[in-house]
Amino acid sequence: MATPNEPEDFTTRQVIETAVLVACALGFLVACVAIPWPKGAPAKLSKEGIGIFVAAGLTLIIYSFLYRDNPLFKFAESLYVGATLGYGAVMTWYLSLKPEVVDPLVFAPHRAALVNALLHRTVPIFLGLLLLTRLSRKHGWLSRYAVTIMVGWGAGIGIPIVIHTYILKQLEPAVRPLGGGFFPILGSLVILAGTVAVLFYFFFSVEHKGPAGAVSRVGIWFLMLSFGASFGYTVMGRVSLLIGRVMFLLRDWLQVKL
Repeated sequence: MATPNEPEDFTTRQVIETAVLVACALGFLVACVAIPWPKGAPAKLSKEGIGIFVAAGLTLIIYSFLYRDNPLFKFAESLYVGATLGYGAVMTWYLSLKPEVVDPLVFAPHRAALVNALLHRTVPIFLGLLLLTRLSRKHGWLSRYAVTIMVGWGAGIGIPIVIHTYILKQLEPAVRPLGGGFFPILGSLVILAGTVAVLFYFFFSVEHKGPAGAVSRVGIWFLMLSFGASFGYTVMGRVSLLIGRVMFLLRDWLQVKL
């Protein structure tokens, strides 16, 4: 049950957080104005300089989420989503709608080109218009036909790619003839053993006891190694992004010579 002092404490915390955010914003502006940039750096009031200030401010705002959620972070998040959607809309127009729909139909050089464009583009345009019926509650069911075709087409294209990439390419080193020195032979044997052990781990028709249990445990070790490598690669990528942003703040915004 809420205590009588809880609304007052909540208001006080809001005031303190607002004051801290205002102080941080003022400190950032003071740093932008007071920190001297050496010769050769872009002018602070130039397009490049203002772009550096905006990028540095948004970077600090995004990392403010490490403390807690705040209005500045929500603003930067909304700005990022809006800019991404706007960029996607522009790219869709210039890479898809304009060259594939508008130019062939509206700016066809002659009648034969227009007839050819109508023959090859009428059905895709119609299916695309069906997708827009999702905006209507009454006619939204029409979009299911276009979505069904898209899902079926995507599955038909994706399944062979997945089989080739994740199955056939995995089997290729497992059945490759041994040769080429000690380490290539050792690597081939490890890949073969790992593939068999992992597949046996997912074979549940035999109880995993005795030799079967030992093989399944080896499969678990290989799975853990794979998951650990994937997690490490993900962490390494995120740390690389962090290093890149810190380098940007130090080198481009604060003009620290590294």
